[in-house]
Amino acid sequence: MPVVVILSLALQIGCAVHVVRSGRPMYWIWLILIGSYLAVAVYILAAVLPDLRHDPRGRKAASKALQVIDPQRRRRELQRRLELSNTIDNRRHLAEECLQLGDYANAQELFQSLLTGMYATEPGFMLGLAHAQAGGGEYAAARHTLEALIAANPNFKSSDGHLLYARCLEELGDIDAALEEYRVLADSYPGEEGRYRYGRLLGRHQRLAEARDVFEAQLRRAKLMPGYYRRKEQAWLKASKLELSRLGAGEA
Repeated sequence: MPVVVILSLALQIGCAVHVVRSGRPMYWIWLILIGSYLAVAVYILAAVLPDLRHDPRGRKAASKALQVIDPQRRRRELQRRLELSNTIDNRRHLAEECLQLGDYANAQELFQSLLTGMYATEPGFMLGLAHAQAGGGEYAAARHTLEALIAANPNFKSSDGHLLYARCLEELGDIDAALEEYRVLADSYPGEEGRYRYGRLLGRHQRLAEARDVFEAQLRRAKLMPGYYRRKEQAWLKASKLELSRLGAGEA
């Protein structure tokens, strides 16, 4: 069957399903089936796009699609906002977007500019700066920023900040301290990355039995978790399975 015909059928079926689910008049289905591509185009313009504009899930999906097509789009928008109004919120949003895009130099500069006056020790800004420093390979600076953050904000708690601190220790070669931090994170971090990094570092330093125990317990625990959690943590669980297989091969 030609690709054009298959695509036409797929679009028609998709639109017909939308007709039923949205409660629109059933004559739309006949028009879609008879009119092929033209009817599909008319239906999408007349019904699907307006629904997407009013449906939060549709807006979210459209936003994700635009992000894939033009990943710099939001950054340009935030840059324009900052040029129009140089506020703390606008700078923060742009700094976070730069961090998300991997533009660590600009993210670092923006977070530094926020850490002045009454915001000189604001924990969220300090944590953002530490992430930007670590992203740029400046692990000593990131460690210093995180230690200054805790000194200035002793009651501040952040699982991501704790994980970042452990990573800095690992990158700086302070292995015993990193293992201790990862050991705590293995039980407290809300996800699988902490357990993965703990097991991996144990394995890299020839504590193979301990590493194997960490990975095996992690994967047993994951089997008991809901499906949505396993899907969300799929990348780390897959990485843990790979590390465990390597440990098994190494032992053999």
